[in-house]
Amino acid sequence: VRHEVAHYCPLVPKRNRSPAGRIRTSYIPLFTGYVFVHGDETVRYTAMTTDCVSRWLDVPDGKSLEVDLRRIYQLICSGAPLVAEPRLVPGTPVRVRRGPFAGMSGVVIRRHGQCRLLIAVNFLQQGASVLIEEYEIEPLDKATMGG
Repeated sequence: VRHEVAHYCPLVPKRNRSPAGRIRTSYIPLFTGYVFVHGDETVRYTAMTTDCVSRWLDVPDGKSLEVDLRRIYQLICSGAPLVAEPRLVPGTPVRVRRGPFAGMSGVVIRRHGQCRLLIAVNFLQQGASVLIEEYEIEPLDKATMGG
């Protein structure tokens, strides 16, 4: 039985080399174990009766989650290599001034001596980060003050 349930599962490419030496690309969930479903109680019931959903989490701020997921989608569409960030790391809120992510805001984190832009899905307390050059960003408070 096919159910018409609007859903989204952010997928990112993972490349592996086969035993024969060929490079194969698989698409894996960015947030393991999560699929986002859009709908009301009827949709929830339909999803739960498929036996494919083990647990349902209520989203207190659906608009905020939608904004976060749209930003994650932009990162995926950019084709830049992403790193899943399982827990949010405190850092400086920034806005990207130039480059492929111009206009996006997030938090700067450091991984292995590299500057990365963390885009959070606050509902999950998870996110994804992308490598970014420091000259492309400015502190968010400076950006909002027009300086």
